[in-house]
Amino acid sequence: MFPRTIAQALLGLMVAFQALAMDEGIDYVKLKTPQATETGDKVEVLEVFWYGCPHCYTLEPFIDRWVDTMPESAEFRRMPAVLGAHWEPHARAFYAAELLGVTHKLHHPLFKAMHDEKRKILTKDDLVAFAAEQGIDRQEFQEAYDSFFVNMKVRRATDMVQRYGIDGVPALVINGKYRTSATQTGGNARLMEVLDELVRRETGGTAAGGS
Repeated sequence: MFPRTIAQALLGLMVAFQALAMDEGIDYVKLKTPQATETGDKVEVLEVFWYGCPHCYTLEPFIDRWVDTMPESAEFRRMPAVLGAHWEPHARAFYAAELLGVTHKLHHPLFKAMHDEKRKILTKDDLVAFAAEQGIDRQEFQEAYDSFFVNMKVRRATDMVQRYGIDGVPALVINGKYRTSATQTGGNARLMEVLDELVRRETGGTAAGGS
């Protein structure tokens, strides 16, 4: 067995090697202009997604596992991407559910319905009907969907997608400074490793949660 000091030194070298193996411009991009976050003193981890994206659905289990073990210094948020007019209904549905406090009733079920069950849930009427299927009050959901709050959130999401330089989903933005994706890292498992390292950097070297 190695002496404790040697084992600690080797662990430090391994961590340093992993950090060096993560390349800026390949595994992640550092934003030219850092963006404000909404998580106060905590490191913001933002998932940018679209319900119509099969890759976003594939990423969900990885994200869920990461959130379950993320460090106390981090906080996770989701933001629906609006990269075209046909993406807006899904963004409105997400924010309507958020306003009503029923995101848990809509988010995963909508992904599952669209990708496992191959249902076309694309329009406002489709989404209102689907929300009702999940036990969400139809009238309340429709009013939230058309509300000032949702209008404001959709406008901001549209603006932030541009500020982050996002042209495809899913994408992760860490603390308003870094953008990464499975396309850049070569897969979801590696994406979680890159996420851990970027969170670690933003917490001054404190170990991040595992994937």
